[in-house]
Amino acid sequence: MTLSLVETKFGHYELRFPYDPALVTAVKRAGAWWNPEDQIWTLGAKPERVAALLEALADSGLFRASPPERPPVLPPSADDEALFAPDPDGEFTEAVPGKGNSASGPAPSAASAVATHKLAPTLLRRLADALATRHYSPRTRSAYAHWVSRFLGLHPDRDPAALGEGEIAAFLAALATREKVAASTQNQARAAILFLFRHVLGRRVAELGELPAARKPKRLPEVLERSELRAVISFLSGDRQLAARLMYGAGLRLLECLALRVQDLDFAGHRIMVRGGKGAKDRAVMLPAALEAPLRVQLERVRAIHAADLAAGWGRVALPGAIGKKYPNAARDFAWQWVFPQDRRWTDPATGEQGRHHLDESILQRAVREAVLRAGIGKRASCHTFRHSFATHLLEDGYDVRTVQELLGHSDLRTTMVYTHVLNRGPSGVKSPLDKL
Repeated sequence: MTLSLVETKFGHYELRFPYDPALVTAVKRAGAWWNPEDQIWTLGAKPERVAALLEALADSGLFRASPPERPPVLPPSADDEALFAPDPDGEFTEAVPGKGNSASGPAPSAASAVATHKLAPTLLRRLADALATRHYSPRTRSAYAHWVSRFLGLHPDRDPAALGEGEIAAFLAALATREKVAASTQNQARAAILFLFRHVLGRRVAELGELPAARKPKRLPEVLERSELRAVISFLSGDRQLAARLMYGAGLRLLECLALRVQDLDFAGHRIMVRGGKGAKDRAVMLPAALEAPLRVQLERVRAIHAADLAAGWGRVALPGAIGKKYPNAARDFAWQWVFPQDRRWTDPATGEQGRHHLDESILQRAVREAVLRAGIGKRASCHTFRHSFATHLLEDGYDVRTVQELLGHSDLRTTMVYTHVLNRGPSGVKSPLDKL
């Protein structure tokens, strides 16, 4: 029996295999879903998804497989992440579909390029420790492990400490010329390899001038008109629609929205606390009055799910940092539950305990993409487009750019100023001389 796993341009894997009930059960367990339009099984392109698939296939008895060794995903340090972020906030990174080339987008799959270097396992463990010590985000750790693994795999018989500027420059040049990756992807790979040499091997390689960062093209963000937003939202339903309205209504990033916990919603103060946003920054944003009633209904649904989980002997959620050690029962508290929980419980492979994670990003991304297509909108709209539209519409309504900067959590005002270029009083507000002929 053969099962193929092919990465698509949308950042997912397509699964192809002959029908077998046990195999269908296994891929479902790994989190794959059936796409009725394309008649194919789809799996999120994440290292943990691939590892779960391999584990499920091994348990099914149909395949003999084991997950590839990879560094533990232990929650961004703003210091070295700035090496591959072209602007302080990375709001306008244009990702090449399927490449995972944005610091804020999906991380490349570590399973897609496992280094064959004999020292790779040791170095990747040391790399994971160094990243964890500096409190890098899980996505950054996964991305760095991917690029270091690929780089080491090109030189399987050489001592990594003997590699230097020439090999790094050749690797980065190949990414740009042969693979034609985006500038942000190339800069991310550069940052990962420099991190390896500086913080793991204890070597400084070249002056940064000899390994220049790729210049990122400056693009304007895609923005939806209010009528287009209404159309897209109308084709969503349930918690997907509520999450989309919240991303637009409060200017939240995708993961900021899905990672909200019950205690982050302050109905009395009409605000939402965003914890650990991009750059490990907290901020407060408004809680839209139009969403107070729907959110209260959602929390009652979460309370019922949590009560059922507790009655079944589960009801735990993952906690940030060492809170779980300091407060052992906090994981069962209602205040720590996700506002958008998944429909099914997950099992922690380390402890065997079941818990409930928040809604996976790919589920909402797919729902929004389908809603945009059904609405007949010919723009490259995504979940992040709601945030762009939020900022632009606030400026249109007369709010000052400093207020918008604070609500978005931007470190640099120049990042927020980009939205002024897409206002109606920009090019579209100028009357062409042709109209006077």
